[in-house]
Parts: sequence; structure tokens; C-alpha cells
Amino acid sequence: MPTRSKITVIEDAESLRNLLQSSSNLKVKLKIRSLIVLQSNTYKRQKDIANHLGIGYSTIKSWYKNYSENGIDAFLEIKEKGKPKSLIPKEVHEALKQKVNNSKNPLLGYWDAVAWIRKEFSLELKYATVRKYLITNFGTKLKAPRKSHYKKDEQAIEAFFKTT
Repeated sequence: MPTRSKITVIEDAESLRNLLQSSSNLKVKLKIRSLIVLQSNTYKRQKDIANHLGIGYSTIKSWYKNYSENGIDAFLEIKEKGKPKSLIPKEVHEALKQKVNNSKNPLLGYWDAVAWIRKEFSLELKYATVRKYLITNFGTKLKAPRKSHYKKDEQAIEAFFKTT
């Protein structure tokens, strides 16, 4: 025979309904609904509550544990996941920007970029990290034609145009 859930809801039903109406986050609303269902005693087991709400049993279990240990404020708090910090500092970004746009002394590939960062800034970065960073921030491609050849002799060009 299933045992009844041992967690007691401290808040009254009216305050829970007010919280439900005032919240805009769907996850918070689902958490409040789970407390309302638990308080109404319509289901005997947490597994039945989870099935009723359409979420996993382990999720309900962890929510109720959080509620019983920390209270309603911590229970309803949702920790936002932010954008991860970049591994590449601003000064390296600026130097890469100049290096990528330099047609006289360019980077010869992504491995060259990794070696250049290691040499200039003593920063160990993986190839995939540098490659993705260069593609997303500077639009680099592995095989892209250059506007002019990096070994081009400017004096030879002037002499060519003078004779024609």
C-alpha cells in the first residue's frame, strides 16, 4: 500500500493561488500547482502528482525536498543560466582582429592562430576554441581568397602600370 507524502505545505491555498496568478514564469507556475495539488490531498503519492502534472517523479521529489529544506522563496527561485564567459580576453580579441585584417602578415590557418596566441600571450587554447571564435567573431574561412597576396611586391605593381 502506498504511503502518503510526508511533506506539509505551510502556505494556505489562497496565497498559493495569488502566487500562481502573479507569476509569469511557466516553471514557477508548475511548481506552485504542484504545491496546490499536494495540499489538496487528492493524490496519495508523489508519483501520482507527477503523473497528473506531466513531469518526472524525480523532479517532483527534488522540488519537494528543496521546499521542505529551504522554504517557499528558495523553492520558487529559478537560477538563470547566463552566457558563458569567453575564454579569450579583450586584448587577445583586439590583437586577433588586427592580425586577421592584416594582409601583409596574415594568419596562415587556425593552427597558426593557436601557435600565435600561445607565443604572443602565453595562453593555451584548443584548436576548436580558436577556430570557432575566429569564425563567429571575424567570419573567417579556411579557404578564402585574399584581396591581395601577402607576398605581393608594391614596387613591381607600380612598374607594371607605368609600362602599360
